[in-house]
Formats: sequence, structure tokens, C-alpha cells
Amino acid sequence: MNWKATIGLEVHIHLKTKSKMFSGSAASFGAEPNSQASIIDLGFPGTLPVLNKTAVDMAIKFGLAVEATVANESIFARKNYFYPDLPKGYQISQHSHPIVQNGYLDIVLKNGISKKIGITRAHLEEDSGKSLHEDFHGKTGIDLNRAGMPLLEIVSEPDITSAEEAVAYLKTLHTLVQQLDICTGNMQEGAFRCDVNVSVRPKNQKEFGTRTETKNLNSFRFVERTINYEIERQINILKNGGTVIQQTLLFDVAKNETRPMRAKEEATDYRYFPEPDLLPLKVTDEMIQKISKQIPELPKEKRERFAKDYKLNNYIANLLANNQDMSSYFETVAKKIDPTLAANWIFGELSAALNKAELSILQSPISATELAQLLARIEDGTVSGKIAKTIFERLWHGEGTTDEIIEKQSLKQVTDENAIEKIIDQVLRDNPDELAAYRAGKDRLFGFFVGQVMQLSTGKANPQQVNDLLKKKLL
Repeated sequence: MNWKATIGLEVHIHLKTKSKMFSGSAASFGAEPNSQASIIDLGFPGTLPVLNKTAVDMAIKFGLAVEATVANESIFARKNYFYPDLPKGYQISQHSHPIVQNGYLDIVLKNGISKKIGITRAHLEEDSGKSLHEDFHGKTGIDLNRAGMPLLEIVSEPDITSAEEAVAYLKTLHTLVQQLDICTGNMQEGAFRCDVNVSVRPKNQKEFGTRTETKNLNSFRFVERTINYEIERQINILKNGGTVIQQTLLFDVAKNETRPMRAKEEATDYRYFPEPDLLPLKVTDEMIQKISKQIPELPKEKRERFAKDYKLNNYIANLLANNQDMSSYFETVAKKIDPTLAANWIFGELSAALNKAELSILQSPISATELAQLLARIEDGTVSGKIAKTIFERLWHGEGTTDEIIEKQSLKQVTDENAIEKIIDQVLRDNPDELAAYRAGKDRLFGFFVGQVMQLSTGKANPQQVNDLLKKKLL
């Protein structure tokens, strides 16, 4: 509790273009190794890069979505370093003049509290190739299909202070780029990956501590584990009088720990200079205006609408806003029945069943219309919530519609007062000792009587009527 963590995230997203950033090579995933690398990607002498306009449009769209400044002029630079999967010996990126600057994302934490996370910049660049270490028995294979793939690198301000906030930010960003249709978001394919910068310092110290950077994390779970481990590691070093070394790390999944990769580079190590083969990128106000009209309803706007129109709490509204398929399902249900009841069932029974079966909402055996029909029968008193769960199970296994299942299984709720009174009288006759104890002051036995009535009615008695009639009978 005496330490403060400071976390910054650098997220690399593959832009959803058909061709690469500076060549006409295909940008699809999964092709045979080295089958999608042209002489431009390979850095052959005499070849010249040509900028992908669609990638520029996607960067502008992202900038507008995070309310950032889209630069009317940005400049590409050469980032020089030598690595086997970087054929040219340099990467074309943007350094001092990025296309997007000074934006932000609103995140919502589990307690429902919102927090604004600043976005320092987002810049266009090309990806490197990929080194393959498996199946080569002590050797390394190089696949250059990824070389030249269009990337947008999104750099956060150091506004994040915990693993929970980092994951919330990443999930919000992940949803945003998918809804903007600029990235597939497929983390297994490397389309959305993250570098994590972590430093710690005593709470009363103003200056940031020495930071480490853990590279290429491609799951929310790994980001969470990396941050928690690195915070604890750095605190232990400082507590014992040591010094945190600024370095680049990798996360060892098997050992659940970070390990050094190399000393941390500074900008001077890369010897940036303007890319001589590309003119400055000019973005006109007309281009920005045209692209702004293509932006769909954003997660933040959807969250605010759900909270206002459906009276949902901030946390539930955020969960829905960050899942486009789930929000569409919810809205179909909520148009016909109480929104709170809809949300409770979607995040309760339905989500539990989907998780158990390892299905997405799009694969749900119960459609939104079918769930709405079931919940309508709860609202009109045809069935109780408990009976509805039984019907849900049968709907899941395709045993008919809600009304058909109610009819076949005789599951209609008992609402006839005379019938319920007879069951109550039977319960009171069968439990004289408990009745005497209740009337002697043991009020907690009321729940016992309710349970007995529900059991005797096989769960069909209307719970509210049972409670009301029991109170009268026990006076």
C-alpha cells in the first residue's frame, strides 16, 4: 500500500487492409511462409515504397473516434535496427510527427467507476517479419509474410495504475478498433498485441521510477499476470535496497515471470531520420470530414445510451457496449420486456450456459426472440423465475418453444388463491412444532414455511402470493 505503480501501454494493431503498408503484397494471414513478400518488402535495391491510402484512412478514423488531433501533415521516418526478420535493416515508422496525437479513452472498472486514459499518439508503421523457433531443432526460421504489414501503434499516457485498469483499457480499445472495422482484433494471429511499460515508486515520491518494457503480449490474461508480477518484482528490489534496471523483458508463460531480453533502447539508439523515399503525408480537412461520416456508434456513446434509455448501471452498460454481438442480442430482448430482467438473464443463465458450452452469443441455441418470450411469461405471471430456469434448460436442448414446453410439462404457475391456501393449510397442519415456535417469536421460521409450500406445489405456486397469504395465516 506504500507503493504506486505507473503503467503505460503500447498497442500494435494490424490494420484491416487487403495489401501491405508500402507494397501490393497480400496482407492476409495464414499463407505459406514467405509466399507474400515482394521485392519491396524484402528491401531489394532500387525499389520504392508506395503508401497505402486505406491504412491512412483507418488511422484518421481511429483518431476521430478517440477525439484526438489528426495532423494535417505527418512524416515517415526510418527506424534503424538490425534483426534477422527485418530485411531492410530499418523499419518505416512515424517518429516526431505522428498522424494522431492527444486523444483519450474512457474505461469503466468493475466497481462502475469511470476513468479517462490519455492516448499520447497513434502512428503508422510497417511490421517486421516473424522469427520461428519451433520445429527447427536449435535453428531459427524466418517468415517474411508479415514484413510490411500495416500497423497502427497506439501509445497511452502513463495514466494506468493497476492490472485491472490496464485490462479494462485494452478491452475497451479492442472493442473500439473492431467496431470501427479497422482491425480484426484476433490476438492469436497477432493482429492486436501489446507492450507493457511498468515502473513503481514510493507513494510520496513525485518522480517516476525506472521502467521496464515487456514485449509482445497477445492476451488480456498475460497482460494482467505480467503487470502483477513486474510490480511485485520491482517493489521487492527497491525494498531490499536494490536498483531496478531499465530493460526490455519477455513474459515466460510457463514460469509466470518476466525475464530479460535486452537493454532498453532509447530513441537515439534507432538513429531516426526522415524517410527519403516518402513525401510528408498531407491530410486535408475535407478528408477528415468525409471519414468522420463513416464512424458508427462508438462504445462510449452506446454505454451512455444504454444507461439512459434502459436504466442500466454503468458496469452492465459498459459490458454490453464493449460486446457488439451481446448488445445486439440484448436490445432485441429489451424491446419486448423489462431491460433489467433482460440483462440479469443474459449475464446470468445465458452467459453461464454459453461459457460452459464454450459458445459465443452468436452460437447460442436460444435466440434473442426465444429468450424474450420466456421472460415475457415471467412478467405476465404464467411461470415463476424458478420454473423459467427449467424451461430455459429445455429451450437450450431444442425441446420446443416456451409455450409448448409450458403446455407439455404442465409448468404453468398456480395463481389461484384457494389452491394456494389449501397447500398452506396442509403445510401448517404437517408442521405443528414449527408453527408453535414461530408464534412464540421465532420469525426466521417464516422462510421454512415458504419453502415447504413451494416444495409441496412443485415450485408452481406464485411466490408473492405465497408470501402474502402466509403472513395472513400466521397472524
